Amino acid sequence: MPVIVGGVIEKDGKYLLVQENHGKVKGKWNYPSGRLETGELLMEGAKREIREECGFEVELTGICQIGTHRFPTEPFAMVVFTTRVTGGEVVIDQIEISDAKWFSYEELLEMKDSLRNSDRILNAIDHVRNGVIAPMELIKFYENSEDLKGPMTRS
Repeated sequence: MPVIVGGVIEKDGKYLLVQENHGKVKGKWNYPSGRLETGELLMEGAKREIREECGFEVELTGICQIGTHRFPTEPFAMVVFTTRVTGGEVVIDQIEISDAKWFSYEELLEMKDSLRNSDRILNAIDHVRNGVIAPMELIKFYENSEDLKGPMTRS
């Protein structure tokens, strides 16, 4: 099951988006995000993807969107975090990303056709703008994998 993780980065009322440089989404703008790797926790993957795609080190401060989609071949889930930049500067790996820029909300509304998925991106940013942010405490780390085996029923 693909699990996508990423984050909304805001500074001075502008939002950092990266421009995709591969496949059918080449040229489209997106917040920094990507697939969770085997063995990674949600938070680790989000921080890694943000660092790889735009160069920033971040603290994850909340959850602004959890999404799912019905694919015919496999399940899909996405978790988007709010962030606070703790270090780094905009640096991109041009294999995956061709550019990174700061956009005002008004600019984003005018470029819907250039966004990878305008509903998903604008929804996450709307949540950040309106304070619809779930606390990080909602994410539970299960140390004992035995807890996750067997049917998911309550006794």
